[in-house]
Amino acid sequence: MSNDIYIIGSGHTRFGRLEETLEDLIVEAAREALEEAQVSASDIDAVFLGHFNSGLVPDGFASSLILQAHPDFRFKPATRCENACASGAAAIHGGINAIRSGAARNVLVVGAEKMTHRSTVEVTQALAGAGYQNNPTEAGLSFPQVFAIAAKQYAKRYGSPMDAMARIAAKNHDNAMKNPLAHMHKPLTYEFCREESERNPLIAPPLRLSDCSLVTDGAAAIVLSAANAEAGDAPARVRVAAAEHVSDFLPMNRRDFVAFEGPARAIRQAYEVAGITVSDLDFAEVHDCFTPAELLIYEAIGLAPEGEGARALEDGTVFADGRTPVNLSGGLKAKGHPVGATGVSMHALGFRQLTGRAGGIQRAGAEWGLAFNMGGAAVANYATILQADRA
Repeated sequence: MSNDIYIIGSGHTRFGRLEETLEDLIVEAAREALEEAQVSASDIDAVFLGHFNSGLVPDGFASSLILQAHPDFRFKPATRCENACASGAAAIHGGINAIRSGAARNVLVVGAEKMTHRSTVEVTQALAGAGYQNNPTEAGLSFPQVFAIAAKQYAKRYGSPMDAMARIAAKNHDNAMKNPLAHMHKPLTYEFCREESERNPLIAPPLRLSDCSLVTDGAAAIVLSAANAEAGDAPARVRVAAAEHVSDFLPMNRRDFVAFEGPARAIRQAYEVAGITVSDLDFAEVHDCFTPAELLIYEAIGLAPEGEGARALEDGTVFADGRTPVNLSGGLKAKGHPVGATGVSMHALGFRQLTGRAGGIQRAGAEWGLAFNMGGAAVANYATILQADRA
């Protein structure tokens, strides 16, 4: 019997400034995933929640909120996973490992975050807690400032990335226009993103407002299943061909930030496990928390050599009609970044892509997809390769 693991269902709330509570969002996504998978709550063996929180909501013990989705979840083991902005992928890995170990056959994973009721200053401070706190210089940095450092280091080593960053922002906003679940349905032109202006001010020089992801509410969910469990009769399924996790030093001064070694290693390991190369990918959903991050991820994926990530934009590779579209959903930049939900959203939308259910953002005939979810400044790195299953 195959020991493969599959995604067999997905749930996804709209992302945005929402009235729903954290509990409401978790329940909505969970119920949709069960319905899509055609699996009952009683058939789920364990539940995992990806949720960063960091004081954003008073719910300090949120794992069992998933049980509110159905009475049959009562007494199922529920675990909350937190790994900064990669909390969603951490929850997915928790579910995968539970199945691999034999402790579970079917697992529900939900990622959720409620953020927009807090001020920008409060959200910035909460997220900054994911940086290194035992160095006064690093502890004082917001994440826009962290990725501003990346942009400056990249410019010093390879030349200015500002033009490429503007193209990334405009691309992702254009993609989000076709995604009804995205937070922002507002096109931003390359010319607008390229220039500092009253409507596009500097946030952390040289990062402009258009270089920064959105503060967002939302939730996403997937059902994971073993080949000898519900996946065996699932109406649609996508194989988890590889799921790799690499963690790097938290202090930025202990590593070459711009080299993005953690992301590159996680992605390379995932290719090796799945038995593919970058040329096999039909799409990628990646962690563009700030536009310099997406540029560096192009190089980590292998779409361009180090220092030449802009080539993937110039030759059209990463655009919706290119060879390897990146962030067809709009990415964190325009779809939104409800922290705990982000990694689960990537996998939920990857499932929909590979089962032909992605609507206006569908990549026709997609066979292979990459989800890359990152926590902190390339510290927690999760790379998943998903394969269509059309048997």
